[in-house]
Amino acid sequence: MVESSTTPNKPARTNRPTDTSRTRASVQNSIAPGAVDLTSLVPIMYTFMFRNIASDGFTFSDPQFPGDVSRDSKPGCVIAAPSFPAETPGTDEDYVFNWVRDGAIAAMEVVKAGMPTRPGGSVQTLNDYVTFADLCHSNAQPPWTKGHACFTIAGDARPWTEQNDGPALQSITILAAFDQLDPGTQKRAVDLVNANVAFLLGVYQEPTTNLWEEHSGFSFFARSAQLRCFEEIQASAIAGIDKPAGLRPAIKWLRQALADHWDGSKYVSVMADRGAGAKPSPQNPVVSGYDPNIDIVQAAIYGAVPVTDTKLLATAAQLRSQWEEGGIAFYPINKVDKEQFGIGPMFGRYPGDVYNGDTAHPVLGGHPWVLSTCNVAELHYKLASVIRSSGKVPVDDLSAPFFAQSGVDASTAPAAAAAALVATGDAMVRAVVYHSDNLELSEQFDGWTGYERSVHNLTWSYAAYLSAMRARTEAV
Repeated sequence: MVESSTTPNKPARTNRPTDTSRTRASVQNSIAPGAVDLTSLVPIMYTFMFRNIASDGFTFSDPQFPGDVSRDSKPGCVIAAPSFPAETPGTDEDYVFNWVRDGAIAAMEVVKAGMPTRPGGSVQTLNDYVTFADLCHSNAQPPWTKGHACFTIAGDARPWTEQNDGPALQSITILAAFDQLDPGTQKRAVDLVNANVAFLLGVYQEPTTNLWEEHSGFSFFARSAQLRCFEEIQASAIAGIDKPAGLRPAIKWLRQALADHWDGSKYVSVMADRGAGAKPSPQNPVVSGYDPNIDIVQAAIYGAVPVTDTKLLATAAQLRSQWEEGGIAFYPINKVDKEQFGIGPMFGRYPGDVYNGDTAHPVLGGHPWVLSTCNVAELHYKLASVIRSSGKVPVDDLSAPFFAQSGVDASTAPAAAAAALVATGDAMVRAVVYHSDNLELSEQFDGWTGYERSVHNLTWSYAAYLSAMRARTEAV
């Protein structure tokens, strides 16, 4: 099992059945829908997320090498989840690793949390995060690239994929954390960001393994993350941050590349790599059943796609409809939640998904994910905030279906539209809270019963909740 030098208090876990013949009506829940202020749960969710970040006084042991202290976690390691097969019956996945992307997304929430500082004004958790990130970067030696996606808790490269969104997201987080680092770590941070940018400038036009680690091609999400990284580097006033000559051309190229993913009705998640010199085509995605994909929404949450992009909103509308009644990947729990409690819907990844934490027993259509649902809620909150500040509702022929899902049309006043979008986001997050295990969040919920499933205490699930609540606070 995962060991730590301290054991935080936690609610008792409840047994979750996997029998998909059960209906939601037979499930007992400890938190009634609408009975809690969503933002009041932020400290709890932050505490749960923080349990997955190692420090010099809170360490994890590698479950594959129990008792080998040389493989224990280094401070600043962010595990994806404290879940592995021997400890989590019903799954065959080991998540006690540090993914660059997941770690950056979690560390961003530490940046935004206003943590207590050490003498001199630094936050030790962020010092540790940068130090561990730099260790992993140093250990990504050939055959691995500097875009290597996954490392052991001791910082060694794990045989895995190369994902070029990771260095971009890591750099974005480090820039945001810079003022909370001590002087020595700031120097290391500058060097690491410069190295990441130099790497990305060499690969941004190339295919990469996509967000879900299933296909290689031209990834909308990776391109969006890279564009945001380059834009923030270009705007940075931090001393020592390089601004290479290739930065501006890369920004221009990526903006056009993202536009090329539009196929006339939606943004395509991954376009095929058809060889050197071949122009990618949105009519030739890597695999059927992969779109609409939730990573398009995530490209607006974590990347550079504006939430007012009506093509993005058109894609988001299709995402929702495919998991509601009548959709090609309908989750029955969404129908029950809507009819009985007025909450939801919950979102999965894409219609052809089969991953449920147990690769030996795939389920066609997959299940709702916590982070997917919170990310879509955040899209609504962010859009509401923009509408409040601009006084304009971006309704056109493309975005009309998205706004209609919240009861908004071209005649709706901006203030009313913003309020409706917040209410829509709230309904989605309330479904997450309702189906949680005493507020602890797994990776997925069962699409039939609503029970939690797959790995438990997923770090990204908590980070997505926290990010959504920050956006909600700005919106209201």
